[in-house]
Amino acid sequence: MTSGKDAPIVSVSLLALPETTPATLYGLYEVLLSVGTAWGELTGEASDCGRFETRIVSPEGEPFTTTMGIPIAPHAATRDVARTDIVVATDLTLSPHVDPRGRWPAAAEWIGRQYEQGAMLCSVCTGTVLLAEAGILDGIEATTHWAAAPLFKAYYPGIDIRAERVLSRGGADGRIVTSGGSASWEDLVLFLIARFRGEAEAIRISKIFVFGDRSEGQLPYAAMRRADRSEDAVVADAQAWVADNYAAANAVARMVAQSGLAERTFKRRFKTATGYAPVDYVQTVRVEEAKQMLETTREPTDAVAHAVGYEDAAYFRRLFKRKTGVTPARYRQRFQSLGRIGRSG
Repeated sequence: MTSGKDAPIVSVSLLALPETTPATLYGLYEVLLSVGTAWGELTGEASDCGRFETRIVSPEGEPFTTTMGIPIAPHAATRDVARTDIVVATDLTLSPHVDPRGRWPAAAEWIGRQYEQGAMLCSVCTGTVLLAEAGILDGIEATTHWAAAPLFKAYYPGIDIRAERVLSRGGADGRIVTSGGSASWEDLVLFLIARFRGEAEAIRISKIFVFGDRSEGQLPYAAMRRADRSEDAVVADAQAWVADNYAAANAVARMVAQSGLAERTFKRRFKTATGYAPVDYVQTVRVEEAKQMLETTREPTDAVAHAVGYEDAAYFRRLFKRKTGVTPARYRQRFQSLGRIGRSG
């Protein structure tokens, strides 16, 4: 995978039909549109990972109203999309007692053609039926909503449905990725982001949209807003120093000495300019750096504490939990597992 300005464009086509449930369709569209941009807008920290070119497509390409009564305005007709890198068939409102075979011939033919040209095919929930209709799932392990498993057994018996899975990757080259219930689109989109735009970006997107286990609240997802360089030159110099020397001992005292101001004056000006007291600013920068290490390395917590400026690992653990709501070990467990989703299957 190549990231940043050298990353090739990855095109995604979200397939919309009258039976499509709009929540998943538009959720996928919004998240994919946010890749490479939203993190920088929220935190001030650039995310140089590349982007997705995402379109909603349908067989006719004209605006229509779904069977749920919600309007969808596609960007293009499938006949006008000669090639795409990724196809996503989102979930459909289907009766378990109605034979779906032959219901979407144009969409099925287009899906099959895209697969022959090298596209990755994905589905959410009952959208797996569309991949079945395209004739590319026979003999392949796939998943769908657990309630739709009998439908596959009745009408597509050649498909190995593993309804216990949230994500299932199949095909000789892993280019078929199916997901379970309708909410599993979150797992699918993180998979695609990690696979094509990097594990770090998948973690960032999970924090922005608060994906995953929310039982511990939002604090584990929150990130520091990188303050713009202050117009106060003294404070700006202090910010620049902290960015390069956050692990230094006695960081606040050294900033004060470097400023040439009285301690009380420096602290007042720093708080006015950044919104942080100097000690809180240093602690927050250190915790953000620790998060990065916990997300991307196997370094023990004590080593992480030392690397960001804390000799007392017990103090670091208390500080980290106060600022994030979870222990360093729990934080690592949460976000390293999100990053690894791109290697699942």
